[in-house]
Amino acid sequence: MNEVREQGAKLFGEIMGAEREVEFRKGLEAGGFAGAMTALAAEFAFGSVWTRPGLERKQRSLVVIGMLIAQRQILELKNHLRIGLTNGLTKQEIEEAVLQSVPYCGFPASASASAAMLEVFRERGLDTVSKTAEERGLL
Repeated sequence: MNEVREQGAKLFGEIMGAEREVEFRKGLEAGGFAGAMTALAAEFAFGSVWTRPGLERKQRSLVVIGMLIAQRQILELKNHLRIGLTNGLTKQEIEEAVLQSVPYCGFPASASASAAMLEVFRERGLDTVSKTAEERGLL
C-alpha cells in the first residue's frame, strides 16, 4: 500500500472508527470496482484532501456538510454528520449549519438534511424528542 493510501485509510479509521476502518481496508484489498472506488477515496479524499494543512477536521466537516446539503446527498450526509460529531462539531453547530443552508439551498434540501440530522442525533442519543417535518405531518 502506498503512503498516501495508508494515510487515507488511517484517517478514515480515526474519523469513522476502528470497525469501519477494518471494512474499509478489506475494500482496498478486494479489487474490482469496489476496490477501485475505495482506493480513490483512500488516496484522494482522505489521503490527499482531508489530510491537508489549513483547516481543522471540524472545519472540513462543516464544509462537507454544507456541500452535501446543497447536493441533497442524504446518505453521504448522514456519514458526514457522524464524522462531524467525531471531529468535535456540537449538536448546536450542526443545527446552525442546517439552518444556514435554508436561504442558499432552499427549504426542501434543508428539510431533507434536517431529517438526516435528527436520525444521526437519535443514534447518538443527542435528541430523542424532536420530530421531522414528515413525522409532524407537514410532508
